[in-house]
Amino acid sequence: MAHLINLKTFTDKRGNLTVIEKILPFEIRRIFYIYGVDDSIRGGHRHNKTIQAAVCIKGSCKIFNDDGTNKSEYTLNSPDKCLLLEPCDWHKMYDFSDDAILMVVASEHFDKNDYIFEPYL
Repeated sequence: MAHLINLKTFTDKRGNLTVIEKILPFEIRRIFYIYGVDDSIRGGHRHNKTIQAAVCIKGSCKIFNDDGTNKSEYTLNSPDKCLLLEPCDWHKMYDFSDDAILMVVASEHFDKNDYIFEPYL
């Protein structure tokens, strides 16, 4: 089931430093960014194997999630909030602000056979 994680952030007069270290339940094998999104919906899938962690490092976006039992919507609008998505979490990302940069780290390398596009009924 998807859930939010608070990322450790150090703040002083020089600014902020947010760290992703020893908090994710997987080894990072892939990182990608989504940005420059118009009013399109991204995602629309779940996985057989891949766990993902999504951080909106700039701007904001919404993520709808359905794990087959529970449906929820998350607003990511702070770089110290991380949404952990399990393989069973069918998700879509939308409502991107013009300046949004959504960083996603994944437990697996890209494999087209890992994607399940059909939503739960």
